[in-house]
Amino acid sequence: MQIEFGREICGNLSSAEAREWLVTNGIGGYACGTVANLLTRRYHGLLIAALQPPLGRTLLLAKLDETVTYDGCPYPLSVNRWANGTVEPNGHHYIEHFRLDNGIPVWRFACADALLEKRIWMQQGANTTYVSYTLVRATQPLHLSLQAFVNYRDHHSDTHANHWQMHIVPISQGLRIQATPKATPLDLVCQTAQISIVHEWYRDFDLAVERYRGLCDREDHLHAGTFTATLQAGESLTFVASTDPHLCVEPAIALQARESHSQNLLHQWQKAQPPLAIAPPSWMAQLVLAADQFVVARPTVSHPDGQTIIAGYPWFSDWGRDTMISLPGLALTTGRPELARSLLCTFAQYVDQGMIPNRFPDAGERPDYNTVDATLWYIEAVRAYHSATGDDSLLEVLFPVLADIIDWHCRGTRYQIRMDSDGLLAAGEEGVQLTWMDAKVGDWVVTPRIGTPIEINALWYNALHTMNTFAHRLGHANTNYAAIAQLTQASFSRFWNAALGYCYDVLDGPDGHDAALRPNQLFAIVLPKAIASSQAPLNLPLLTPTQQRAIVDLCGRKLLTSHGLRSLSPDDPRYQPHYGGTPFQRDGAYHQGAVWGWLIGPFVQAHLWVYDNPQQALQFLEPMAQQLLGHGLGTLSEIFDGDAPMTPRGCFAQAWTVAEVLNTWQLIAQRLTP
Repeated sequence: MQIEFGREICGNLSSAEAREWLVTNGIGGYACGTVANLLTRRYHGLLIAALQPPLGRTLLLAKLDETVTYDGCPYPLSVNRWANGTVEPNGHHYIEHFRLDNGIPVWRFACADALLEKRIWMQQGANTTYVSYTLVRATQPLHLSLQAFVNYRDHHSDTHANHWQMHIVPISQGLRIQATPKATPLDLVCQTAQISIVHEWYRDFDLAVERYRGLCDREDHLHAGTFTATLQAGESLTFVASTDPHLCVEPAIALQARESHSQNLLHQWQKAQPPLAIAPPSWMAQLVLAADQFVVARPTVSHPDGQTIIAGYPWFSDWGRDTMISLPGLALTTGRPELARSLLCTFAQYVDQGMIPNRFPDAGERPDYNTVDATLWYIEAVRAYHSATGDDSLLEVLFPVLADIIDWHCRGTRYQIRMDSDGLLAAGEEGVQLTWMDAKVGDWVVTPRIGTPIEINALWYNALHTMNTFAHRLGHANTNYAAIAQLTQASFSRFWNAALGYCYDVLDGPDGHDAALRPNQLFAIVLPKAIASSQAPLNLPLLTPTQQRAIVDLCGRKLLTSHGLRSLSPDDPRYQPHYGGTPFQRDGAYHQGAVWGWLIGPFVQAHLWVYDNPQQALQFLEPMAQQLLGHGLGTLSEIFDGDAPMTPRGCFAQAWTVAEVLNTWQLIAQRLTP
């Protein structure tokens, strides 16, 4: 799938600024921006370095404002919107073409008969960004001026300069900027360029998306220096920003390494594909590249090659829940079982009181364990990995950890998470959000779901079923996992609401049973099918075939959209059709109507199991392909408005959305294959 645009998109500011590109470095750092080269978020920048990988993400190089002089005429190629609403300059008018080239954003600027190509990439494993310029076509020399705008702040913050003086000194072929005496220095290097130190603050860049998000929409950046050079037709110039003082990689070698990395990812995926009746569409290959953007290093003393998953760009860190839900799609479907193994080993080190972390804080404090589902998704991820690989050696290592998890859940752990006498798992206490519907503003938990949530118990049943299978495989036959699973299965019938024809979302809450129509009940269909495919000793469904069909049909009519499922039925008086406004307003809508892209996976899979119609299941999935051309280019968004036109919102690149689409397409293709 070619992701490319001409002037019809690039020359229209509203269209060009709505489309965002992303490049990453595999250690938590990233660069991102818009097709228009206009800053609209606090998170936009050419180098957001992970100074404490995979976190400590810090904006260092905000942007380069380019000006071309050709045949005596100036062509400003940059775009800035200022606090008074003025857009000046209007460099998007010169963008003739934009494309993603193996994940690398590439622009072509037309200035009279001159054609200047720009591309941006990062070095894998380093806080280093490359911006190259090649004069593809010209009949005269072209003079290029680059104004480098720098900063030094947490990527969640904003800067108001006041009298901030940074220390800027010349180095070989560049500048070194140190924002404060204890700050990590930033080197800006550009071979063959003439360089001048400036140190001038530009104030009140307007950040339109932050205004929409109800946050500060003004930002100051420091024009640290200007780099100028003259190019002849066919010549190139590369600007490098890095925290590595010993940077010595030649730009051509760095670009080749980046391209080889992408090609290796595609080769691994293609090699891992089983014989299928249909060939993967080209947009699947793009998602394989997108999947890798979320994979980052999380080294520990005992596991120096440890890895984890960034939940979403631009603002999320690594979350246990998101990592485990994403693991099958990002690692197994893409042909990277060694990645899945690393993720499982990494998180095993953090198990505490039978729980994996919900989140690793940005500042590196102790992980947060406020989750009831992340640990159960961990067990499901182990099952998926073992089903794909048959790796008994890892199973031997992890089984004691998994057994301890089950034991803690049976007797009770944090936040009133415990198995009741009926075999169902209850959880929750006032002021804490434990399920994936975890929005909280101040002391307000929007969807507390205290009691016995349905998807938690589908996961609990699966965990027991999985552990019974593992125990038999490893020769631990004297366990009681099967007996507990049968008790859970028998009690699960309590979730069925015969009067409404679908399942309660939560049982035994502070106000009784919660009959809100939500997508969580789909997991009671999908998860038992997954364990059944593992040829386990048990095979007891949680819902009858009639109930399963009723749920799929109702979710299809009330929750399904082209881009995922609504988190709440529009018939519910609490339904919020749009996501936006202040943090209070946004979080109030987050799980009260917003469409979640990752939920397209469980819906399509449930439909596939219930109707056994893979061609129709494929039709539900195909609209996601068009999302690669909007919002996050070449990737998939976190959420969308509940009402048409379902505008993409939230993170423009979300791990579990990409993962679920990859995984679900593979499942459909396998069902189509005799």
